Amino acid sequence: MLKTLEGTYRGGKIELPETPRDVREGTPVIVTFLTPSLIDLRARGIDEAQAADLCARLATFAEDWDSPEMSIYDNYDAAKANL
Repeated sequence: MLKTLEGTYRGGKIELPETPRDVREGTPVIVTFLTPSLIDLRARGIDEAQAADLCARLATFAEDWDSPEMSIYDNYDAAKANL
């Protein structure tokens, strides 16, 4: 069984946003550290004021996007292909 979760490395430990279901204590894991990718907004024609405005407008959706129920959409294309 493979299960993918995104977390954050802090103080020598991996912090997960939720407790994984159906995973027993002591289950072996593989951890891959990702390099944060920065997006050059200026190259896309977005200045600081526009970026701040966009961030503020999208912040209203953050609670919904980050809710556990939304994880159903994480693999939407794969699930749709299996229909």
